[in-house]
Amino acid sequence: MMVLMVLTGLLAGLSSVGLLAVINKLINGAGSTSQVFAVAFIGLAVLKVVSNYLSQLLLVKFAQETILNLGMDLCWKVVRAPYRTLERRGAHEIMATLTDDTNAMAWAVNGLPGLAINVAILAGCSLYLAWLSWQAFLAVVILALLGLLGYRRLYNRVLRSSLAVRDAKGALFEHFRSLTEGMKELMLHRGRRDTFVASDIRQAAEALRYHNLVTTKQYLATDSWTQALFYGLIGVILLLFPKLLALSGESLTGYAFAMLYMIGPMWGLLGMVPALSRGQVALEKIEGLGLALEEGHREEGADRPASQGEQRVEFSQAIFSYDPKGDDERSFTLGPLDVTLATGELVFIIGGNGSGKSTFVKVLTGLYLPQEGAVRLNGETIVPTTQDWYRQHFAAVFSDFYLFKKLLGLDPSLVASQADGWLKTLRIEQKVAIENGEYSTVNLSQGQRKRLALVTAMLEDRPFYVFDEWAADQDPQYKDVFYGELLPQLRARGKGVIVVTHDDRYFHVGDRVLKLEEGKLVEASTAVTRGPTQRAGSMLQPVARPTV
Repeated sequence: MMVLMVLTGLLAGLSSVGLLAVINKLINGAGSTSQVFAVAFIGLAVLKVVSNYLSQLLLVKFAQETILNLGMDLCWKVVRAPYRTLERRGAHEIMATLTDDTNAMAWAVNGLPGLAINVAILAGCSLYLAWLSWQAFLAVVILALLGLLGYRRLYNRVLRSSLAVRDAKGALFEHFRSLTEGMKELMLHRGRRDTFVASDIRQAAEALRYHNLVTTKQYLATDSWTQALFYGLIGVILLLFPKLLALSGESLTGYAFAMLYMIGPMWGLLGMVPALSRGQVALEKIEGLGLALEEGHREEGADRPASQGEQRVEFSQAIFSYDPKGDDERSFTLGPLDVTLATGELVFIIGGNGSGKSTFVKVLTGLYLPQEGAVRLNGETIVPTTQDWYRQHFAAVFSDFYLFKKLLGLDPSLVASQADGWLKTLRIEQKVAIENGEYSTVNLSQGQRKRLALVTAMLEDRPFYVFDEWAADQDPQYKDVFYGELLPQLRARGKGVIVVTHDDRYFHVGDRVLKLEEGKLVEASTAVTRGPTQRAGSMLQPVARPTV
């Protein structure tokens, strides 16, 4: 479609050149208008209008499909990329690429038909000028090439400035994200709010304004250089060519007429320079985002179902480091870890802040792969090609969870009946209902939203369940339901349950308690045997380190 669109643009441009030649003949024909030129004029005029219409019509379809495919391709790359890559890039950069860069690409694509038309006009006029006098045309080409050398240097400056604009815009996006996500904290502290808006946001906005002004100045300098070159060529043609070259009146008129006619297409090309520059920078940013999966991260057996029955996850000397090459702000290493987690057991993970609990959860659920050692599921070592398959064995509620309103990927015929029971268990059926496979609302308190996230996890029915500080902001009654009812029910159904928590008064309901300290399992404890008279808060019995 792009080839067809460009060809119709070229046809429109060449028909314009044909019209120019016919008009020149008619002007220099001294009234001797022949029927051939009249027919040629009408035919070329119709051809230009029709080809221009088709080119623009094709543009709409081409541009929209191109941007749609580009956006969808980026989204697929995001969800298939290594999670650590996404963390390094940052949400603000990904958002800027999905919005600002794709829009810049759209503007660049929209200019392609006009670019083809203008290039065709300029090329056709050049052929026409060469036909009138090759000596004069050669002189024009030499002068134009000298001028284009200066133009290229100026254009490279515009391109570098456009890149600086894109970086400044990304920085401003990050501040806007902080503005929306940190609104409560800003409102509660006038000094923080004033400093953030007056200093941080203003500095980022001023930087963007500065780079935009620099880019505009450099573009105007490029435009002025081209205008001076163009009018200089016209001056040479009108003032020097008659003295240096034996040109006929028709040739001289044709040269002057063609050069004036080329001004419009030339300005059109120059007008596209900013859009093309931004499009080129956007394309470089899109390609440089680095979200495309490496060959070692290609998924194999994407439709491979999750394993059924009893499951065992084994950590064998597993090590994950945030600073393997010294290129990360944080320097933290998890492991080496040797531990086995199986279905049918309830395990609590404890540890202080910064001990590695969240990192352990990411490795356990397959968001991270260890750089050394191995994680195995039922004896099968998890590698990049099987990482996505491994993740399908887990349902999780993370501490920084996101709640989708729609129950995506679940069978709507089964959702309603099962969800109603969980909503009643969590005492939230009066607030939320399931309607057409989605929650009636998610505009709730944080604790209620976390209960809905728990309902979603329950509906997924995975072999392993991971809850990261789920009960941290729940009322005591919901903690009792979570620890006393839901977790034992999951274990009784043969699920493996891993809970990151500080609620030691409930440890008696678990099978094991694992403690992390500075990234290592420094202690393992087991809860006392459960019984009908067991009281919450009973003392734990320490045992040896967990076995592999």
